[in-house]
Amino acid sequence: MSSPRQTGPRLFAVIGATGTGKTDFALDLAQALVRRGERAEIVNADAMQFYRGMDIGTAKLPAAERRGIPHHLLDELEASQDATVAWYQPVARAAITDILSRGAHAILVGGSGLYVSSVLYDFRFPPRDTAVRKRLEAELEQVGPGVLYERLRNADPATAARVDPRNGRRVVRALEILEMGEATHGAALPDEPVLWREATIIGLAVDRADLIPRLDARVERMWADGLVAEVDDLRTNGGALGATARRAIGYAQALAQLEGQLTEAEAVAQTQALTRRYARRQVSWFRRYPDVIWVAGEHEDAIHRILGT
Repeated sequence: MSSPRQTGPRLFAVIGATGTGKTDFALDLAQALVRRGERAEIVNADAMQFYRGMDIGTAKLPAAERRGIPHHLLDELEASQDATVAWYQPVARAAITDILSRGAHAILVGGSGLYVSSVLYDFRFPPRDTAVRKRLEAELEQVGPGVLYERLRNADPATAARVDPRNGRRVVRALEILEMGEATHGAALPDEPVLWREATIIGLAVDRADLIPRLDARVERMWADGLVAEVDDLRTNGGALGATARRAIGYAQALAQLEGQLTEAEAVAQTQALTRRYARRQVSWFRRYPDVIWVAGEHEDAIHRILGT
């Protein structure tokens, strides 16, 4: 896993499933660079950490715990707004380009696969048609995602195989692109990914037997730390939650608890099950990345090897 020491500012990416310690690793890496007399800044690639007020359920690191390392793209949106990969890609790339131009290292950190991929690799986004999308969204409200997914599966089986049938927003987007006569990129890494710019990609791996209890305990802490009150405050003082925020794992279940649709025990159990499933999807996604330095174990030793120190 050794890496030759490079000169000049570098782009690093720290990826992996939820609960694998990406935040701590990125901070450890940044501090190791600082100890060498260099500078480093972190760019967020967790889609749910874009939102102001969504802190407990996203494990967002408080400013006081960021060890003096500058962070970018946290708290960019209101919970009523919807994040999109097409919005994120140019904003994140601009932040990285600015950091590197100032002679600092940029560390991209997150587990949202499509968002990470949109920055690291040559992703191009098909055009949009507001009228088509609104019609499909209205149909989604009437018949649910299952009917639309079946239509997508019949029209484009390859894309359908990569889209979660329950994710109505993704299904609608794929159908919108098809109606415009474009080829879909679905929700997948390109078959032969080409890096946007040179990057050192570090993947954190934790054995599933160790990760599952860690994830379950994390969900329990979210409830103990006040997730339900956080969601209540967002919907009361922040206005209506947008589609992205309402769909976030944990937030959807806390909202259902507040609305009397789930008991607390049911909300916690459902969040744990969805978090485990999400982690499996993240592992599958990132395992397809070429040239990843996979790390399992002690951060300090791995960072020394990666930096060539």
